[in-house]
Amino acid sequence: MRQFFSVLLVSATIALPGYAQQASETEIQSTIENQIEAFRAEDYSRAFSFASPMIKGIFGTPDNFGAMVRRGYPMVQNPGSIRMLGLRTIDGKLWQRVLMTDQAGAAHMLDYRMLQTPDGWQIDAVQILPQSGVGA
Repeated sequence: MRQFFSVLLVSATIALPGYAQQASETEIQSTIENQIEAFRAEDYSRAFSFASPMIKGIFGTPDNFGAMVRRGYPMVQNPGSIRMLGLRTIDGKLWQRVLMTDQAGAAHMLDYRMLQTPDGWQIDAVQILPQSGVGA
């Protein structure tokens, strides 16, 4: 079973082709931003709609998903700011790095694993990265 919370990243980063990367990057970043806006509005049904089928299967309902985010990812629930960083491919999967500050101003680095589906890009995992060297 795939792990949602912690994923060991051990392979090298491979660049995406230029045009495809730009198109994908825009769509991917929009998906993440739209989910964060739904969390800010406490619209867990909408936030859940950006989750991949695997994530929907794990949590079952928007309320369960929202409870998990409130407990485990408070910086995602209501970030002070977000900044999109690099998009890269690792082991054939696309990962979008995001720097968030929480409401207290603390910086958090997250990796979003993205999955392209017939419904568009969806979030397939989120990993909070270690704090070493994170700055706002």
